[in-house]
Amino acid sequence: MTSCPVSFLLTLPSSASEHIENWTGLQILKDVDMELYTGLQRLTIINCSLRTIQARAFAQNPHLRYINLSKNPLTTLSWQLFQHLQLVELRLEGVVFDCGCEIRWIQLWQLRGEAGLHTQKLYCKNGASKIRLRSMSIVSCDMPDISVAHSNLTVLEGGNVTLSCNGSGSPVPEVDWTVNGLHSINTHLSNVYPPNIHSINLTLVNVSRDDNGFVLTCISENVVGMTNVSLQLAVLFPPVILKLDEPERRHHTCIEFTVRGFPHPTLRWFHKGREILQSEYIRLEMEYYQDYLEGCLTFQNPTHFDNGNYTLVASNSLGSVTKTVYGYFLEPPFIEDDAPTPEDEAKSPEDSFGMSIAVGLAGFGCVFLIVIFVLINKYSRRNKFGIK
Repeated sequence: MTSCPVSFLLTLPSSASEHIENWTGLQILKDVDMELYTGLQRLTIINCSLRTIQARAFAQNPHLRYINLSKNPLTTLSWQLFQHLQLVELRLEGVVFDCGCEIRWIQLWQLRGEAGLHTQKLYCKNGASKIRLRSMSIVSCDMPDISVAHSNLTVLEGGNVTLSCNGSGSPVPEVDWTVNGLHSINTHLSNVYPPNIHSINLTLVNVSRDDNGFVLTCISENVVGMTNVSLQLAVLFPPVILKLDEPERRHHTCIEFTVRGFPHPTLRWFHKGREILQSEYIRLEMEYYQDYLEGCLTFQNPTHFDNGNYTLVASNSLGSVTKTVYGYFLEPPFIEDDAPTPEDEAKSPEDSFGMSIAVGLAGFGCVFLIVIFVLINKYSRRNKFGIK
């Protein structure tokens, strides 16, 4: 048995459609033969002595929609070859498979009308006899079943939880949880219970808030096909204020914020100790995400009266958090020098009374000195010029 030279397929022009026919040297199709054809949509290999297609042959061809493998001496074919493809049509006319559980999936697809198989006359051989694939009867050969103990899952941040998934069927299925991208520490424990149950427990340790909303999927598969079930992980954690910016002038003036927490926290705003009530001049605009709130406290034409500290309080059932930012919008108007200052206004009545007494005594003293001066001057003149 010789395989298809890789160099042959590599020299084919890279297009959306490839057609290979009547080439007896093509007996094995490998992933390396197809890896450069990432944009391939239609593949035709007919009457080419193709006997084997390796498991990941089409792994790099996600856009394949049409595959024609007619008139090749294939004896079996795995559904896993096509599991990541959205096949519109799969042509297998003129292929006589070996009857058995390995091609039960083709019979099921044909009965369900998938990939155009219901329009084709397909056959398999059972020993020396050749029968219609629709008529093939195989015992203990069916799609696996699957069940999980939870329909949804809610856990506190930092907690632990165990999920159980059971797959059953004949042949006994392989069962596993897909955890790619999961941040929490996780362990898997597998058990097989005769005659046909495969169970796997997934334990999450010190659950992370970064896994809130993560979709956990359990997969059960055998040679006939695959079934799966998914559930969403909800991680509860107290709020945290990730961003609280100083006011920024946009269409309107905005104090931008980002708050994270689950359940979604409620927000309250305070200015100089008083809670802000929304109006046509100040309003709250925000968007809700998985466990984020993002938005603006928006001001329309703010003045110097709006200057001051702005405090955001975010609360949910698990806690509360506050953060303050100073908002400077406009400089106060100019104050003249002869206008009373706050220090002047703050002086007490006692200080004013004392000042009045001091001014009065000083005035009295001046008047007294003037009177004395006049009297002395008067009598001194009379003495000098009155001597005879």
